[in-house]
Amino acid sequence: MKTTLYPIISLVITIYSCQQQNGDLPSLDLSKSYPEKEILLTDIADVTYLHINANDEEYLYSGSIRAVTENTIIIFDWGRSSGEIFFFTIDGIPMSHFNRMGNGPGEYRNIHRVIYDEKADDLFVVDYWNTIIQVFSSTGRYKREIDLPDGARMGNDFVSFDNESLFFYDTSREAERFDMNYKNLPANILFSPFYLISKTDGAVLDHIELPMAPLFLGIYLNGEPVPARSKIRMIKCADGVLLCNPESDTVFLYGKDRSLTPVLHKIPPADATNPMTYLNNMVDMGSYQFMEVYTVQAGAIYPGIFPVKYYMRNKKTGEIFQPKLLLPEYSGKEFTISPAQTKMGLENSIFFELDLLELKEAYAQNRLNGKLKELVATLKEDDNNIYVIVQFK
Repeated sequence: MKTTLYPIISLVITIYSCQQQNGDLPSLDLSKSYPEKEILLTDIADVTYLHINANDEEYLYSGSIRAVTENTIIIFDWGRSSGEIFFFTIDGIPMSHFNRMGNGPGEYRNIHRVIYDEKADDLFVVDYWNTIIQVFSSTGRYKREIDLPDGARMGNDFVSFDNESLFFYDTSREAERFDMNYKNLPANILFSPFYLISKTDGAVLDHIELPMAPLFLGIYLNGEPVPARSKIRMIKCADGVLLCNPESDTVFLYGKDRSLTPVLHKIPPADATNPMTYLNNMVDMGSYQFMEVYTVQAGAIYPGIFPVKYYMRNKKTGEIFQPKLLLPEYSGKEFTISPAQTKMGLENSIFFELDLLELKEAYAQNRLNGKLKELVATLKEDDNNIYVIVQFK
């Protein structure tokens, strides 16, 4: 039987209020002008290159990395709609693959997220808009099904919290807010629900209700709301999980001891800016925090996708700047660090995927150096792309 533990919501609001009044909470103040600064990724992280082995035709794929652990890489072949899931070693050597695409028991239809527990050999698979989690072994053996709490829906925000539990954002109220056209929202849905559940049977271990401001982050086209496409409400970090309702511009840490503490906020608040700006959570790795701020404005390139700026904060000095991230071995290429890049699952690391055709062009223009140049020289144009593994110091 599932049990639910409800923390006191007023505690969250009290902590947030006290921190703001005391001025102890680090701030990203957009009324200030932050300088640009060139940063070499090799100065702040260990950088290695990964090429997934393509010599075995059985392991060719058209997709991208979906999950990474200390020793394993998992890829879902969405490009050909084959439904194949591939397992490689962290060095890119083929291990196993399977396909359970279908509509029957023990089958998936359209994989939204996967998480791999290497120790237990449990691959947790979530179909898009599904209300269950299916668990497979790395060879495709169906192990069990985990029901989500009643009424909950799993979205893209889903992490392995520890060896025993999963943590996820319940998207059910997003749909409810959208149906109400974001107008005159009742108080009972002005909270974002998060659940900590057992990896074994889905029992609820904790339940968080994070307050949010009654704002619509989007634009109206022909009288209909078009919400922002990128809203990342939870990100795993070394100390737990970072929670953020972009409507409220504040990042909280849900610690490994299940405490909830505000750690950073953006000012002015979203509802006091014109055009509206909102903080889309942050990445906290090594000695730095990386923040992503969107500007909601009509006439965007694509509805719901808005202009974005990136900021970087040195946790030791408090310095904030707009980073220009560079890789010494790839001249003329700039990188950005986004919350979306943390979905792979490897703690304190992110991945960049480098298009092989672009790399071949850069090679011909003599813009590559060192190990990257050596690797590109050995590959054919129809080989798999190259990944840059950035592990922060």
